[in-house]
Amino acid sequence: MPKLYLLGGENVFKRSAKLVNERAFQEAGEPLRVLVFPWARASFDRSYKKRKRLVDYFISLGASTINFAEYFDSNESITQKMADSNLIYLTGGLASVLIERLKKMDVNCLLQSYSGVIVGRSAGALALCRKCVITCRSNIPKTKIINGLNLADLTLKVHYKPEKDSALEQLSWQEKIYAVHEGSALVYDNGACSFIGDVYLFENGKKRRLHSFS
Repeated sequence: MPKLYLLGGENVFKRSAKLVNERAFQEAGEPLRVLVFPWARASFDRSYKKRKRLVDYFISLGASTINFAEYFDSNESITQKMADSNLIYLTGGLASVLIERLKKMDVNCLLQSYSGVIVGRSAGALALCRKCVITCRSNIPKTKIINGLNLADLTLKVHYKPEKDSALEQLSWQEKIYAVHEGSALVYDNGACSFIGDVYLFENGKKRRLHSFS
């Protein structure tokens, strides 16, 4: 079972969650071999500039190799790339898109048996959970809960801001919800949770801050 770092969001250009990533990368061990799944955008963005920014960031954190899993890769190729890595990184974007693509390519099954560290940023973090809280973008934004991949047995909200408290308090009568600020993270290790930065729990209509070890 992998150890999961569920990151509430990050401005990669500003490296605003460097502390979280440093801990995850150190946990993965050496030599650090990273595999990135950039599958969460509605349209695939393979621009050199964005990938180079991520590669430069990860090299500064100690990565010796950074590879990318492409959506057109075969299942055999993805399986080999995962076997050659000790840290998987799921990028941000749309959680529903990422979940659908990971399932379609049977990557969800591969992730379940992965033995390294997985970092999920924003949508990447949501996808790894049993359920996730998303905001549908329309004329009237609506917050709802959808099913994730169930690597972490919990319900997660990323990009948390206090303005969302009312909606989260209402939803928390149905589900216990962990809400994570950008730059903060929930660390999930075989059922045990720990926290880096600002993480809150919404339960039975009430909110409380969770103790962080950072």
